[in-house]
Amino acid sequence: MGISYKKLWKLLIDKDMKKKDLRAAAGISSTSMAKLGKNENVTTDVLVRICKALNCELSDIMELEPAAEDKVAE
Repeated sequence: MGISYKKLWKLLIDKDMKKKDLRAAAGISSTSMAKLGKNENVTTDVLVRICKALNCELSDIMELEPAAEDKVAE
């Protein structure tokens, strides 16, 4: 299973925010933003900062997606 941050990008669009606005509001690094953009792992601290900045829950910004090999097995 992999992590997807598609919900985060949709939430930013809904709130009319840019990635740089989120970086400033949440106090996260450009490296963390790049990892989010590639659906890579980031620390829970980063995720909590984002949730606080956007006033949302973890489930509002991320979701688990089955890996390609999991889809084939079904």
